Amino acid sequence: MKISNKSSVLIFLCVCLFTIKIYAQSGIAENDIERAGQSGWQFLKINGDSRQAALGGAFTAVSEGDANSVFGNPASLSDIEYFDVQINVLKWIADINYQSFAAGYRLGDYGVVGVSLAMLDYGDIPETINAPSSSGGTSALITGNTFSANDFVVGFTYAKKITENLSVGGSVRYMEQHIAELSMNNWSLDIGTLYYTGFRSLRIAITARNFGPDSRFGGWSEEYQTESDYVRMPLDFRAGIAMDFLDEPGSQHLLTAIFESNHPNDGKEKFHFGISYAFDKMFFLRAGYKLNYDVQRFTFGAGINYPIGSTRGTINYAYVDFGELTQVHTFSLGFSF
Repeated sequence: MKISNKSSVLIFLCVCLFTIKIYAQSGIAENDIERAGQSGWQFLKINGDSRQAALGGAFTAVSEGDANSVFGNPASLSDIEYFDVQINVLKWIADINYQSFAAGYRLGDYGVVGVSLAMLDYGDIPETINAPSSSGGTSALITGNTFSANDFVVGFTYAKKITENLSVGGSVRYMEQHIAELSMNNWSLDIGTLYYTGFRSLRIAITARNFGPDSRFGGWSEEYQTESDYVRMPLDFRAGIAMDFLDEPGSQHLLTAIFESNHPNDGKEKFHFGISYAFDKMFFLRAGYKLNYDVQRFTFGAGINYPIGSTRGTINYAYVDFGELTQVHTFSLGFSF
């Protein structure tokens, strides 16, 4: 029985509404889910992939399969055909610089392996100290000196198609954070699944990211006569669905709708909506919306997938609106061999 695009849209919307209703009726009081500030390593939440950013961060069920999958759902890495490289650059809020790199390589029927690196540079920060008690005040005093801060994370990913419809993947990552003369390190695990239901192109996906132990900045502080507190990893669980439309055989058009729910351990439940339009598998327009965020709302972007001999290159751009804080522009460059 052939199902029309209109029926597919209705089914997709019903699944989205059903998922939202489950979260809304979970019985969790509003005060219980305001968990902001209860975890560290916040830079792990930044996704430098312009494609995923343009879709409102709804990456869990995205299955285009390039190396940037390691920053979203590692199971999607299994769609790489041979070898793929991605480079991402963006300027985060407060003039913070972020760069990331990812590469994936297929090992035949044994699956796909990937490596990744992400770096965050906060730049030079003016040093402030408490005013001397002899001054009779407690205000901050600017010394005229500066200090620097930076983070980095390196990871290894493996993904494999278990069946024609089911893919699984996982990443292990090592990370460091440096602030002035203090530093700490840690490790984490990410796992993800991607499943094609068999109903048209409908797929569902689940990820659990940033599993890891608590950590703290090392050492005893002679100045403050204390040790730093332990901080938790920013663990989050995501569930997403996606479906393609206008995907009849021979069609030059492809419309993909994506919905995702996000349960973090340090904030409110969040929802991400994304939509992508592709023409001839070469030109792409994307848009997204983030629900239940303090300042983030709309996102949009564009991309091009172009041949270079036997190689294919991709250029993607995303715009993320942070309201009064600033606007973030991200750029990604990739090559598939």
